[in-house]
Amino acid sequence: MDTLQRDDRATVSVSPREIEQARNVREFLGDRESPPAVTVETDVDRHLTMPPELAALVLRLVDLVGRGCTVTIGSIPNEVTTTVAAGMLGISRPSLMKLVREGKIPAHKVGSHTRLHSKDVLAFRRAQLEHQSKAFDELRALEEELGLRD
Repeated sequence: MDTLQRDDRATVSVSPREIEQARNVREFLGDRESPPAVTVETDVDRHLTMPPELAALVLRLVDLVGRGCTVTIGSIPNEVTTTVAAGMLGISRPSLMKLVREGKIPAHKVGSHTRLHSKDVLAFRRAQLEHQSKAFDELRALEEELGLRD
């Protein structure tokens, strides 16, 4: 496993052996709605069971590694500037400010500066992606209905 650390971001690339090990773990666990308990043992008498949220994160990483993905881990502050939020959404800052004025994304003032909570920006992004996916599915259904699709 090679790790490239830069500021608050680490990129980890894994070996073929680690990919195979991750696939074996993923197969062993199968498809589950809730993550299984993950226990870490350091000594014979010393072990810790991870909280479910952390176990879900670790198992998500194992899943990605098992697929051969390069995993990049970074931190996002709880509160972001409008420039950072616009970058997270892939839109211009003026477009973001329009969404804020329209009340589509909550924001607040810190002095004279507008700030957004990262969780709100990520929730808006998720909703955007779901909306786009739904629109794409509707377009494909219309193509099939009109006989435009092979």
